[in-house]
Amino acid sequence: MSDSQPASPTPYHLMGGSDELVHRLALAFYARMATHEPELARTHELDEAGLVSGRTQHRFSLFLIEWLGGPARYTPENGHPRLRMRHAHVPINSNLRDAWLRCMQFALDEVGVSGDVRTFLNNRFADVADFLRNRPD
Repeated sequence: MSDSQPASPTPYHLMGGSDELVHRLALAFYARMATHEPELARTHELDEAGLVSGRTQHRFSLFLIEWLGGPARYTPENGHPRLRMRHAHVPINSNLRDAWLRCMQFALDEVGVSGDVRTFLNNRFADVADFLRNRPD
């Protein structure tokens, strides 16, 4: 995919077509996780301060840019996302799924995503979060 806008607008383009906005979204997501969802934060690679590592945050930003329909920033560096495989080692139950969704809802609010694209993303994020659940409640 090129950096130009596709014929049919993607969430990335409906959100302004900005890598910077998606990076802010990821930062807000992990900031919320650090302060309100420590159990979820501990499932990630942590830095020396006990926070989700900058490397993890950067990789998630690149993933989101591409997943939202923006330029391919993740796959050239990391390969196919293979979400279930990459998350298989993490015991994800309904509580962690819901914590992840709360952090993402906060982050979407923080960067001002609203309207039809917000409704779409709320549904897509919920679908993906539930898809990654791999433990009974």
